[in-house]
Amino acid sequence: MSLADATAAAFGLLVSGDATLWQIIWVSLKTSVIGLLLATPVAVLLGYAIASYRFPGRRIAIWLAQAALSLPTVLIGLLLYLLLSRHGPWGALHWLFTQPGIIFGQFIIAMPVLVAFTLAAVQAADPRFAETAIAHGASPWRVMTTVLHEVRFGVMAAVISGFGRVISEVGCALMVGGNIAGETRTITTAIALETSKGEFAQGIALGIVLVAIALLMNGALMLLQGDAHAARGRA
Repeated sequence: MSLADATAAAFGLLVSGDATLWQIIWVSLKTSVIGLLLATPVAVLLGYAIASYRFPGRRIAIWLAQAALSLPTVLIGLLLYLLLSRHGPWGALHWLFTQPGIIFGQFIIAMPVLVAFTLAAVQAADPRFAETAIAHGASPWRVMTTVLHEVRFGVMAAVISGFGRVISEVGCALMVGGNIAGETRTITTAIALETSKGEFAQGIALGIVLVAIALLMNGALMLLQGDAHAARGRA
């Protein structure tokens, strides 16, 4: 099959509502969104705490948060496979080759992105926001919500970037999920499988969906950056 024929067949699969194709897309979106939603509050609180408080080992914490951004997802997948396997310390959870296992992997993958972006956003914030809140007798929780509200565009950019990272990764989803049809087969693992089988139409169709998601995420990020610049201009 030529590239033109495969591409035409790919659009045909998307338009026709092919059940297998859309099930793969649904599994990807479901596991990515749930993993991101679970990671976001934990990572934002952690990023804020590292940026705002002085404590022994703070430099090491910042270094680790930034270094974790470059960890290959396949390495994370290998570690989780060993932890979740039958003889691993978390084997009793029975999460290996299941959607909860993939969600846990997406949680781990999203954490460094969310922590590092939140950390950078809080560090770049005007310290007078926190100082003013403290001077008015605000509680630590109120100070934190005030600062995070001021850097909300940076936090939202972190969430968007985190989503882009988890939905496009393949190593962890393949090792922890096992690429089981109808259960743990995601967009990226399906692309790898279909390409290896020579079934390029479905691979191209899923690639189109992945590119569309990437364009939407980057468009949303550009809009947020524009809103952030507009907000600073009004201030």
